[in-house]
Amino acid sequence: MTSIGNMLSEGLGISLVVFLPLLGALIILFIPKTQDFLIKIVTLASATVTFLLSLVVAFQFDYSKAHTFQLGNKLTWIESINSNYEIGIDGISLPLLLLSTFISVLAIIYSFEHLPEPVNAKGMMSLILILETGMNGTFVALDLILFFVFFELVLLPMYFMIGIWGDRTKRSVAGFKNEVETRLYASIKFFVFTLFGSAFMLLGFLGLYFRGSKTFSIPELIELGSSGAFTGTFATLVFAVLFLGFAVKVPMWPFHTWLPDAHTAAPTVGSVLLAAILLKLGSYGFVRIALPILPEQAKAWAPAIAILSAIGIIYGSLACLAQTDLKRLIAFSSVGHMGFVMLGISSLTSIGINAAMIGMVAHGIITGLLFFISGSMAHTYHTRDMGRLGGNMKLLPKTGALLGFTAMASLGLPGLAGFWGEFMALLGAYNPLSGLNITVFRTSMVAGAIGTVLTAGYLLWMLQRVNLGEPDEEWVNQDLHDADNYELAAWIPLVILTVLIGIFPKIIFGSTNDAVINLVTKAFGG
Repeated sequence: MTSIGNMLSEGLGISLVVFLPLLGALIILFIPKTQDFLIKIVTLASATVTFLLSLVVAFQFDYSKAHTFQLGNKLTWIESINSNYEIGIDGISLPLLLLSTFISVLAIIYSFEHLPEPVNAKGMMSLILILETGMNGTFVALDLILFFVFFELVLLPMYFMIGIWGDRTKRSVAGFKNEVETRLYASIKFFVFTLFGSAFMLLGFLGLYFRGSKTFSIPELIELGSSGAFTGTFATLVFAVLFLGFAVKVPMWPFHTWLPDAHTAAPTVGSVLLAAILLKLGSYGFVRIALPILPEQAKAWAPAIAILSAIGIIYGSLACLAQTDLKRLIAFSSVGHMGFVMLGISSLTSIGINAAMIGMVAHGIITGLLFFISGSMAHTYHTRDMGRLGGNMKLLPKTGALLGFTAMASLGLPGLAGFWGEFMALLGAYNPLSGLNITVFRTSMVAGAIGTVLTAGYLLWMLQRVNLGEPDEEWVNQDLHDADNYELAAWIPLVILTVLIGIFPKIIFGSTNDAVINLVTKAFGG
């Protein structure tokens, strides 16, 4: 046990959590393409060991010092620009790291019997593992260049997932003479939007470097930021470009347009990972970098962020009411749910940022499960048209019951995980940080409350169309298969987590609360 503790305290444990999936992907490269089962076993073993190591990290983490970066290390990397391999976790990053490693395991289990066409276990499994390395690395990076590398690493695997295994139906696109395949359009749009945001984010990082004693160290820049080192027009411009970079990734309205297309076109596993983890990289960037390093600019921008968040909540809900495609409805719901996350962050209070943290985890679990279920239904029925999916409870009772449960969790039913993030975000907006415009935030709170009603409306409407009523004649005599063991093995843990976090939110707050309070106190003085 002592040797394990030493390994963790020296940062090796966290490094293994980051790079073990990449090692698994490299091993897969040497396995013949025909050995599908062996490829799947190696992939599952890599992800499972990574998850177990992240649990060991969580047990070794000192929760009484959750506000400090722990279990990491700092090694010289690019000496010429003073960029280091600096890693560590605190109470803010720990829940997201655990979410990333856990969801990756479930995605792989699901893929055992549900690989999309064209079936290529080697390609799909290696991309999942590379993606996991990027996600895990982003949550533990404490150097801006290292953060940027991991942040960008997730771009290519998701691009190829959508572009190769995505929806092959053709659609008309403005500006194109001929119809284009949905997967190609969505993958290019995802790539361009994300790269656009990342370019601005990098500009912000370089600005902080040249004004911040030429360091890329996030802890050092936080100290400089809290002491008032970044001020004036320069700091405003830096915050603006960071805002663009992170807002595109969240995505916030009006930078959200890539998301419905990407989700709709992506294979099921791609949609799950995109919703559960990748959307959190943007909101995490706000909490980890933008707020603590540029606190005065965060206060100046907070009302605008609150307004955009409120618009996103309302817009996402109204867009859901207009959808006929089940998967596209769930995609637009993410715009609304991430609006609540950003509304909590914009309040700049411990209640609001804690709301954002539990909201991120809850959204990852619940919406990830919704995409699992919708993907399974699309595979069974060969359609996502809700007009044709009536009577699902009679045809696929297990899938229908789980869809009903997850919809209740998504609309924020008390006792389930989705409740806490939305409720506390509204509380944060009601009483934002002292000095912020009360009228703006309370108006945003009212808009958010209306959004919860609209959320209940579109989810109940979805359940009525999909689950209830009599099945369409085209399905009556067909041999339809309900959820299999692989699907249930991937879904049931998410159901359990949804209930546990709903009843015991301390599972998340026990990690985040002290870290968030320290962030708010240090950056904003209260």
